[in-house]
Amino acid sequence: MATVLSVSGSPSVSSRTNRLLRHLDQRLTAQGHEVIPLDVRTIPAEALLGADFRHPAIVEATELFARADGVVVGTPVYKASYSGVLKALLDLLPQYALTGKTVLPLATGGSTAHVLAIDYALRPVLNSMGAAHIVQGWFTLDKDITAHEDGSLTVAPAATEALTQVVDQFSAALGRTPLLAAAS
Repeated sequence: MATVLSVSGSPSVSSRTNRLLRHLDQRLTAQGHEVIPLDVRTIPAEALLGADFRHPAIVEATELFARADGVVVGTPVYKASYSGVLKALLDLLPQYALTGKTVLPLATGGSTAHVLAIDYALRPVLNSMGAAHIVQGWFTLDKDITAHEDGSLTVAPAATEALTQVVDQFSAALGRTPLLAAAS
């Protein structure tokens, strides 16, 4: 089916965001998609913060975005916005790196006060990068995600239901050609 780039914008090694994304990657894989995980925190800080477009890790990330049919962008919310490491990566990608792509924005955070961060902070950037279709995103509270020592994850039932719905909508949208992408 489609190639999906699953981008974790968390700077933390023990990130709930990252674990949630990898959990959702399994669903997309089961639906027949090729899922490629990208953890922005693994890109050298010198390359990100020094805007080293020629650094092999930046070149590879740019190629992964170009190759993908769809992109899942996950981020923790800090100070009512997406993470700085995610912003640093997005700044280094070509202006229209998301042209023709279907995008699923996801966020995690400690308070419902941040629930609109997807729509007011992340979505405008994704739009400016040419995303053909940004499906309904979802904000998951940290308290609804429990990571276990064995690497498994438990997500609260209401959050699981909502996440299943947005992931399935994203998966279905990957099979359709957006009108704007078809016209170009």
